[in-house]
Amino acid sequence: MIRVMIAEDQHMLRGALSSLIELETDMEVLAEVSDGDKAWEVIEKEKPDVCILDIEIPVVSGLELAEKIRATEQSCKVLMVTTFARPGYLQKAIDLEVEGYLLKDEPIDYLIDAIRKVINGERVISTDLAATLFMKETNPMTERETEVLRLVKEGLTTNQICDRLFLTKGTVRNYLSAVIQKLYAESRQQAVKIASEKGWI
Repeated sequence: MIRVMIAEDQHMLRGALSSLIELETDMEVLAEVSDGDKAWEVIEKEKPDVCILDIEIPVVSGLELAEKIRATEQSCKVLMVTTFARPGYLQKAIDLEVEGYLLKDEPIDYLIDAIRKVINGERVISTDLAATLFMKETNPMTERETEVLRLVKEGLTTNQICDRLFLTKGTVRNYLSAVIQKLYAESRQQAVKIASEKGWI
């Protein structure tokens, strides 16, 4: 029996997926949750075979959860699902070596087939998503600018970034000003959002 966990914040979709998976004689849904924190609790406690993760679930995102799963060497196979074909998200998922990456508008049979394939050691990527890899944009930020923005994403203040990287306040501000300009952002937070979506941080 393939034990599945679903992490999806849209209640109707989550319930529909669960009901359809439960129709399969070789699968059971251990849990269906609405955010990344609850998903992690299930992963640690129940040890599911396959985790279906919406890439944009709240609290802890699907990608962050996949990273945590890999870092702690959990045994579950990861199937990411998304509404949008964003090259950055796909690249990050590939870098994390997730087993599957699917668009939500795929037929349910495709998802069921993907669950069985990843259990058997295969990788599955929606055809439309695979095509986006060839449209990947180049990161316009320098390595140092990327590092500074990554620390902003982690929630560090300017002073903490200065201490971490042994830089002056003026230098950190200059890096962030350059980042905001290069990404055509209006704020640090928007720059973080843009860079995250493109898989640069």
